[in-house]
Amino acid sequence: MSRRKIGFWYRFAAAMLKPLLLVFFKREWRGAEHMPEDGGFITVVNHNSYIDPLSYAHYQYNTGRLPRFLAKDGLFKHGIVGAMMRGTQQIPVYRETTDAMDAFRGAVRAIEKGECVAFYPEGTLTRDPAQWPMSGKTGAARVALATRCPVIPVAQWGANLAMPPYAKEKKLRLLPRKTLQVLAGAPVDLSAYYGKEPTPELLREVTEVLMRAVTDLLEELRGEKAPAEIYDPRRARIEQRRRAAAKRAGGPDGAAQGHDADGSGPHDADGSGPRDAGGIRPRGVDGTRPRDESTTHATGEHTT
Repeated sequence: MSRRKIGFWYRFAAAMLKPLLLVFFKREWRGAEHMPEDGGFITVVNHNSYIDPLSYAHYQYNTGRLPRFLAKDGLFKHGIVGAMMRGTQQIPVYRETTDAMDAFRGAVRAIEKGECVAFYPEGTLTRDPAQWPMSGKTGAARVALATRCPVIPVAQWGANLAMPPYAKEKKLRLLPRKTLQVLAGAPVDLSAYYGKEPTPELLREVTEVLMRAVTDLLEELRGEKAPAEIYDPRRARIEQRRRAAAKRAGGPDGAAQGHDADGSGPHDADGSGPRDAGGIRPRGVDGTRPRDESTTHATGEHTT
């Protein structure tokens, strides 16, 4: 039976968190009818705030199909955190293994037992300046192809307005009261990829299909179109290095003024991104500026 008993630790967490979420946030939830009634499945979810796992978990909890999140296996071993992780049946990711599929053996077992396994394919908060989903890691694609289970795309918006990503101060902006929007879509059809060798190229292609499905849902929530190309932080870093090299090649004047070789405008001295005429980096949709450093996780499990 896939609708397992909730258990003490999950009930305890729900009793602590749900009242706070209900008091401080409004809700706009849609698409719960796409969650399978029985059997194991995967959800792939976008990540744009430190608190959006609470928004998604609240939504998923109310569907009756409890989410099981992925986390590094060390968190399961010690203290109260380990007890809660084990008690709520979250899923360890075994990073010490040299076999990529073996790292996700816990996720595969959970799906075979009929659980909902939640993946955050981006692996960290999106670095897209407008907070659209960025390119994902291949863990969800790998497990989806291995199990051939349904994959439900989920988009969310609103938690990022209460706690923007990469803000200088990680504090809640509760007023005015924000609306936590969550929208689930129909299962993504991956049947064309079944039975094929899971090469890196194939896994990247499947991951792009999944991230596009999530992005399409987020377009519906936001009422606007996303960029045609999903933001890729690796490609952005390569472009930053190219710009830095172009500035150095431009001579002392170019280096001092920090202009691109094509004269397109001032940039950071390290080439980390464009600035306006006053030397200020453009703000994102929430009024914050993304940090220059990049922290991504290869497996795509939620780690914040």
